[in-house]
Amino acid sequence: MRARVYVTLKPSVFDPQGRVVADALLSLGYEDVKDVRQGKFFEVELDGGDPATAEARVTEMAEKLLANPVIESYRVELLRS
Repeated sequence: MRARVYVTLKPSVFDPQGRVVADALLSLGYEDVKDVRQGKFFEVELDGGDPATAEARVTEMAEKLLANPVIESYRVELLRS
Protein backbone atom coordinates (compact mmCIF):
# COMPACT_ATOMS: atom_id res chain seq x y z
CA MET A 1 0.00 0.00 0.00
CA ARG A 2 1.20 3.49 -0.78
CA ALA A 3 0.56 6.70 1.08
CA ARG A 4 1.28 10.31 0.32
CA VAL A 5 2.16 12.88 2.94
CA TYR A 6 1.81 16.56 2.10
CA VAL A 7 3.67 18.90 4.45
CA THR A 8 3.21 22.68 4.39
CA LEU A 9 4.09 25.56 6.64
CA LYS A 10 1.28 26.63 8.92
CA PRO A 11 -0.52 29.77 7.69
CA SER A 12 0.91 31.83 10.55
CA VAL A 13 4.51 30.99 9.56
CA PHE A 14 6.25 33.27 7.05
CA ASP A 15 7.21 31.39 3.86
CA PRO A 16 10.20 33.19 2.26
CA GLN A 17 10.56 30.67 -0.56
CA GLY A 18 6.88 30.96 -1.41
CA ARG A 19 7.21 34.75 -1.38
CA VAL A 20 10.15 34.63 -3.83
CA VAL A 21 8.19 32.36 -6.17
CA ALA A 22 5.11 34.61 -5.95
CA ASP A 23 7.24 37.68 -6.76
CA ALA A 24 8.85 35.87 -9.70
CA LEU A 25 5.45 34.86 -11.08
CA LEU A 26 4.25 38.46 -10.79
CA SER A 27 7.35 39.68 -12.65
CA LEU A 28 6.58 37.15 -15.41
CA GLY A 29 3.19 38.73 -15.91
CA TYR A 30 0.96 36.53 -13.76
CA GLU A 31 -0.79 39.45 -12.06
CA ASP A 32 -3.56 37.23 -10.71
CA VAL A 33 -1.17 35.42 -8.32
CA LYS A 34 -2.10 36.44 -4.79
CA ASP A 35 0.18 34.15 -2.74
CA VAL A 36 2.33 31.03 -3.04
CA ARG A 37 3.06 28.58 -0.24
CA GLN A 38 5.71 25.92 -0.74
CA GLY A 39 5.81 22.52 0.89
CA LYS A 40 7.14 18.97 0.83
CA PHE A 41 5.71 15.79 -0.58
CA PHE A 42 6.55 12.24 0.53
CA GLU A 43 5.39 8.98 -1.00
CA VAL A 44 5.71 6.01 1.36
CA GLU A 45 5.26 2.39 0.30
CA LEU A 46 4.24 -0.04 3.04
CA ASP A 47 3.95 -3.80 3.29
CA GLY A 48 0.52 -5.01 4.27
CA GLY A 49 -2.94 -4.13 3.14
CA ASP A 50 -4.93 -2.92 6.14
CA PRO A 51 -5.80 0.73 5.40
CA ALA A 52 -6.43 1.72 9.03
CA THR A 53 -3.07 0.36 10.16
CA ALA A 54 -1.27 1.92 7.19
CA GLU A 55 -2.80 5.33 7.85
CA ALA A 56 -1.91 5.13 11.55
CA ARG A 57 1.70 4.16 10.75
CA VAL A 58 2.19 6.93 8.20
CA THR A 59 0.60 9.47 10.53
CA GLU A 60 3.06 8.38 13.20
CA MET A 61 5.93 8.81 10.71
CA ALA A 62 4.74 12.30 9.85
CA GLU A 63 4.50 13.32 13.49
CA LYS A 64 7.92 11.89 14.40
CA LEU A 65 10.01 12.78 11.35
CA LEU A 66 8.37 14.03 8.17
CA ALA A 67 6.83 17.21 9.61
CA ASN A 68 7.82 19.69 12.29
CA PRO A 69 4.51 20.07 14.18
CA VAL A 70 5.57 23.43 15.62
CA ILE A 71 5.64 25.17 12.23
CA GLU A 72 4.19 22.67 9.74
CA SER A 73 0.88 20.97 9.03
CA TYR A 74 0.56 17.68 7.21
CA ARG A 75 -2.05 15.61 5.43
CA VAL A 76 -1.92 11.84 4.85
CA GLU A 77 -3.58 10.34 1.78
CA LEU A 78 -3.79 6.57 1.18
CA LEU A 79 -3.57 5.39 -2.42
CA ARG A 80 -5.81 2.41 -2.96
CA SER A 81 -5.23 0.37 -6.06
